[in-house]
Parts: sequence; structure tokens; C-alpha cells
Amino acid sequence: MNFFDLGLNEKTLKAIDELGYKTATPIQEKAIPEILKRNDVIGIAQTGTGKTAAFALPMIDILSNGRAKALMPRTLILAPTRELAIQIADCFQKYGKYQKLSMVLLIGGESIAEQQKILAKGVDVLIATPGRMIDLCQRGRILLCDVQILVLDEADRMLDMGFIPDVENIISKLPAVRQTLLFSATMPSEIKALAKKFMKFPKEIRVDPLMSAANTVEQFIVKTNERGKREVLRSLIQSENVQNAMIFCNRKKDVDILLKSFTKHKFSVTALHGDMAQGLRIKTLNDFRDGNFQLLVCSDVAARGLDIPVVSHVFNFDVPANAEDYIHRIGRTGRAGQKGRAFMLVTSADYKSLASIEKMIGEKLKEMKRPSGSSDKAEVCEKHEKIQKTGAEKKSGKSEPVIKKKMKKSEKNQKKSEKNQKKNDKRPTADYLASGVEMKAFGKAMPAFMLNEVKIP
Repeated sequence: MNFFDLGLNEKTLKAIDELGYKTATPIQEKAIPEILKRNDVIGIAQTGTGKTAAFALPMIDILSNGRAKALMPRTLILAPTRELAIQIADCFQKYGKYQKLSMVLLIGGESIAEQQKILAKGVDVLIATPGRMIDLCQRGRILLCDVQILVLDEADRMLDMGFIPDVENIISKLPAVRQTLLFSATMPSEIKALAKKFMKFPKEIRVDPLMSAANTVEQFIVKTNERGKREVLRSLIQSENVQNAMIFCNRKKDVDILLKSFTKHKFSVTALHGDMAQGLRIKTLNDFRDGNFQLLVCSDVAARGLDIPVVSHVFNFDVPANAEDYIHRIGRTGRAGQKGRAFMLVTSADYKSLASIEKMIGEKLKEMKRPSGSSDKAEVCEKHEKIQKTGAEKKSGKSEPVIKKKMKKSEKNQKKSEKNQKKNDKRPTADYLASGVEMKAFGKAMPAFMLNEVKIP
């Protein structure tokens, strides 16, 4: 459907036309009319489907009438990460360039004094992370009694990051009469409970299957072991036509280790994780986006909400523990109709997580052989194949060394049993005792009741 058919005003349409937007995505087509009707909306769509524009465009139209009061924002948008909040702010600036709307971005790592100055003048759009929002509320530097629209973006991510108690605290300070919009890639039970508690007769819009990978992304697994992962990854990058790539690790310390390893081997690489200062994170993203580095090693903080339009490859150095994170990671490539390739290094300890991912996406991932440049130390163990055997196959499939080991153990136990039997045979019998031989210990005669406890040498 064309944007001109969705009921947006002329100024908004002019802005998005200049950006080259012609046809609305499914989530935009279904959500924009409902938001303009002032209905509560639950939008469920995976990353890269245009969720931000789905709520930003109608909000700009709604806010075109009216004026903000000092310290009293008219709308509140909560995002789980600073990067996503920055991306949302950027979208509002682009889409609202012909509207006279004021906006403030409240995120950690920035001067709170400057943010308070802007708030004091009154803002139409307040974009914040839950932590900074709670901080301002506790300082008494903001009033939320005039909020007309509340947006919870990436609500499932806020759940994963433990922000839901903070979100509930913030919502409790808002007026009861308001419009609430909730957008999320998934809809776990905790988010359903949150929606039921704070939303009134919401319109649920689901435009994708529960979870699926984009058709534009080719997916592969490469089997290896823990010792050989870094070498296999380097060989894989060298064998692929990598324009630029994002490499995901499960832990922040592994991001640093991998960065040092790639730097040592003369790769063009930088890194991003949640412990970095905000200014450094922004600079790192800009450098990677501008092509100053070929590789970006990162944690899951970069899996969502980053505006990097072209990424040729995604490498999962670690298999994500949460199967849904796999979709968000590989969603960084193959965007806007472009082709992308995604690889995941899999060790014998990862097969359970791999099975969860394959079950979720409904297909078995293709296996690619290790690049010829990787050494023998990267040879994968065959544990996965053993797991696949049936109970009967397991019994019949024991290797010869295992059988020999069990036979040796059995022979050892038999010898031990025979030795104990010989010791017992040396105990005095009834006939021996009847012969009148005196039994002594330490030079003294022993009572009869102790004889059974004594071994005859």
C-alpha cells in the first residue's frame, strides 16, 4: 500500500517522499491507521520490518496540533538501549523535518544538565531508556502528568534486560487516560501480562510468523571445537568475500579477547559492548558504518536497534543461548532486499542450542566444511552424531577401546575377589580351634570370642 493511502498529512508525506519511501511495509500498513484512530496497538514484527516508522509517522501527525508545557512532555518513548533510542530520535528528526516539534533524548553517558535544560522549555517527544528516566523522576526534574502517548519499543528486549519493574514504575506515574503503543519482535507471557495490565482493548497486529529468518540471508554452520574457533573464524573470513561483517559473542570478555586476536593478525577490526562509554560507542558505530573498519566484534547490544543499512556478513562466534537472539543477530544482514550470508561456529557443547534454533526456524541449517586454512587442532568431535543414535545403536556402536577397557576392569574386580577369598581361607576353622592350639596376641592368650576377628598369618 502507498503511504498516500494511509491518512498521513501532507508535511509528513513530503518528508518521507524525500527519503525515497513509496510503499509501506506490512506493519506500517496495518498499524498507522489504527494509531491515527487513537487506538492502543500491539505490534508484533521481527527486526528490520519498519516498526519505528510504524509508530513515529502517525505520532508526528497527532502532535502537529498542540504545544508542550515546561517539564511536561506530550509523548514518552521507552527503548531498552541507548543505540535504539538514538535511532528512534534520528527517525523523528527525518520524518518531522517540516513539523515544528521539539524533542529530547534521555540516555546514559550524556550530560543530564543539558537534557534538563531542554526539558524545562517543554518537549513534544521524549525518548528515553528506563534507567535514565527513573533517575530524572527520582530527582523530581520531570512531570509525566501530561503524557498523551506512551510507546514501549522492543518490549521483549526490556524484559530480557530486567527493565520491566522500572517500566511499571514509570507507567504508574502517567495519566490513566492515554494512548499506549507496544512494539516487540516476540510476545512472551510476561509482555502479554504487561499489556493486559496497562492497555485498553488493544488492536493486535502480527505480520510475521512467530520467528523466522529473512529469505535474503543464506545461513550456514561450521563445526569446530573450542580450541580452534578463532583460527576457523579467521580462515572463514579470509575465504569469504567480506565487504563488512558483524561478529557476535555471548560474553563481553570474549569480545575483548577476539578483538585482540584479530588485531594481532592484522585485521581491520573494532569492538562494541555495553560497558563502553556512550561517546566511544557512538564513535565506534560511526566508524564501522562509514567503512573505517571491516569487522565489528560485538555483544548482543548490537543485535537490535542499530542503523547500519549494509552488512554483507554476520558471524556467530558463539551460538546464542536464546534461540530468538539468533534471528536478531542474522537480521543485521540481508536488509532492504539485499543478499546476506550468516555463519555460526558450533562445538559439541552447542548442539542442544543448535537444535532449539533449527526447531524455531523450521529448517536444518546447512553445514559448511571448515576452510582449508584451518589446522588439525580445529577438528570437531563426533559427539553430535553419537547423540543422534537410537538406544539400540548406542549399545551396538561401542568402539573396541571402550570394550577392552571394560574387560580389563572386570578382570581386575575378579582378581580382587579371589584375593579376598584367600584371606578368608586363612581364618581358623572349627577343627583347628578344637585341636587345642592356644591363640595369642601381644604375648597373651586371646578369648575365644575374639578369634573370628583375627587373621592367621
